[in-house]
Amino acid sequence: MDLDDIAPPPKKKTHELGQDLSKHSVAELEALIATLKEEIARVEQVLGAKQSSKSAAEAAFKR
Repeated sequence: MDLDDIAPPPKKKTHELGQDLSKHSVAELEALIATLKEEIARVEQVLGAKQSSKSAAEAAFKR
């Protein structure tokens, strides 16, 4: 198989904190807000799970 036959994975659009937003369209900004809200929800879910684990560990070792 030739490496030219393998297509590279599509590049994911990323956002850098502090990046210039003035060049984005209204639709792009709305999409960015939606993406960031989804990411915040994902981070909050992981944080909640870690806090639960930490609380359980603290309770177990305080006996």
